[in-house]
Amino acid sequence: MKALKTLLAVCAFLPAMAIAAGGHVKLETAPIDNHDAASLQRGAQLFVNYCLNCHAASYMRYNRLMDLGLSEQQVKDNLMFASEKVGDQMRVAMSAKDAVTWFGAQPPDLSVIARSRGADWLYTYLRSFYRDESRPTGWNNIVFPNVGMPHVLWELQGQMALEPVKETEGEHHGSGHAEPKLVMALPGEMSVKDYDRAVADLVNYLVFQGEPARSNRVQIGIITLLFLGVMLVLAYALKKEFWKDVH
Repeated sequence: MKALKTLLAVCAFLPAMAIAAGGHVKLETAPIDNHDAASLQRGAQLFVNYCLNCHAASYMRYNRLMDLGLSEQQVKDNLMFASEKVGDQMRVAMSAKDAVTWFGAQPPDLSVIARSRGADWLYTYLRSFYRDESRPTGWNNIVFPNVGMPHVLWELQGQMALEPVKETEGEHHGSGHAEPKLVMALPGEMSVKDYDRAVADLVNYLVFQGEPARSNRVQIGIITLLFLGVMLVLAYALKKEFWKDVH
């Protein structure tokens, strides 16, 4: 009973935590397509190169990447840097103790981050880092203020700066709120359009990682419903035949 009360208390605080983490920033719609194999492959490459150094995905195995249209050898040659067997889980070598020492907290597992946060949140978050020398890492985020994670994709995006918020008429009367705005301070290796597309690919992969069997499950569900629909027609016709002489 005590455990149940604890669980209910945590669930009650989740909406407040989400609001605190998201602030007043309007989330942008993530332009993802789970049927785009090329996008998913690019996203997987970004994930293993930039995210898997600190964040594990312990509920995901490397061999599930073959669902993206890759061969086992392609997975081994291009996407496996921290394991020897293609059936291994996506873990990191960093221990929990070292993570706490270096970052102050252990980086969360990203296996189901897209299911818990949502694709739109991730897409907006990964595009909302800016330089902030007051933070230990030198980075901050308008979607997740005072986040402990550094901007690992900064070389691709460049360095963004937070533009001072100007007071609006609504704010003057205490009824409005101006959203923070980021401006490019130092360009990166990618253009803004290319970086947005790369982030979309990464988020696309994270959505896939949260439920790798989703496409198959949906396909099986559609086939099952079609089969039941045909069987309903046949069953009704059979019932009519059996009862045609009964008055």
